[in-house]
Amino acid sequence: MIRVLVAEDSSTTRELLVALLRADPDVQVVGEAKNGAEAVEMARRLKPDVITMDIQMPVMDGFEATRRIMIEAPTPIVIVSSSFRARDVEVSMHALRAGALSVLAKPDGIGSPEFEASGRQFLQSVKAMSQVKVVRRWADRMKGELPSAPRLAGGPARGRIVAVAASTGGPAALHQILTTMPGDFCAPVLVVQHISAGFVDGLARWLNDVAQLKVKVAESGEPLSPSTVYLAPDDRHLGVSSGGSIQLSSAPPIGGFRPSGTFLFESVARGYGGAAIGLVLTGMGQDGVQGLQAIRDVGGTVIAQDENSSVVFGMPGAAIAAGCVDWILPLSAVALRLVEAICPEGKGDSYDTRTHH
Repeated sequence: MIRVLVAEDSSTTRELLVALLRADPDVQVVGEAKNGAEAVEMARRLKPDVITMDIQMPVMDGFEATRRIMIEAPTPIVIVSSSFRARDVEVSMHALRAGALSVLAKPDGIGSPEFEASGRQFLQSVKAMSQVKVVRRWADRMKGELPSAPRLAGGPARGRIVAVAASTGGPAALHQILTTMPGDFCAPVLVVQHISAGFVDGLARWLNDVAQLKVKVAESGEPLSPSTVYLAPDDRHLGVSSGGSIQLSSAPPIGGFRPSGTFLFESVARGYGGAAIGLVLTGMGQDGVQGLQAIRDVGGTVIAQDENSSVVFGMPGAAIAAGCVDWILPLSAVALRLVEAICPEGKGDSYDTRTHH
């Protein structure tokens, strides 16, 4: 039985979430918090398996409640947002960095044609997140000096493009990497981040505000530029054309995902060969493995986040098990390795070697 605490100040939304959860025989709703302070107290007292957390609540908002719970009673937390306003999305992103695992849009209400599909997605996500092992003061795992990392196989080529795939825990991982990257980074960075529909624009704004690089949602046909990070838009595969521009595709999902890390990795392998660098970060499942193998097959370089710094080791672990990874790195070492692999001497000098959290 999965024990769930629901934190939501709107009685209507709270009733909807509780009804969806109770419809599953494997789920038990053990508490209903009407504000963030109640959520913190109930998390300590009830010790639920997972918490659904609203963002805008009285007394204490969802970000502060998440931060305190991850310090006092570490529990898997799913942010459920009923708004795509810039401020609410920004607070949701901060909650992810504080240790929340994922952010979901509030399911559609009864009567909506999307009610069943959105309710099913909500329930599946909550159940999946309940299985994630979280640790006290999650962000503290990222502290420490930049470690050296041995080469596992092959030899590094000078890269000209970086392709990234991430899922659960990815927004916080991207935040740490991009806030450490220099503004004169010498290549474009393309990112597939699995995130609920409606949140990618807010993720791009949030990352753009804190990074020296430009971060934006990719647009079809735009030319690739160095020092720019392109995020895959909702429900479109992200790739590159032979002419060095963004290519978006509505091709069928790969392994259930659109956008898919495998689509991106295979695309950069075709377009850049041995100058392609693939990076797989924290996330559930195996998305990207087939595409990373394509990068290795053409002489490119593959980097995987290590287990200790991953919220969920599914995606990087699957890539490592498949034997297609050159480097296994803690998150704190990724930015430096990318600068070394991409930028010629004299470039990338603004890389910040200080510890980032």
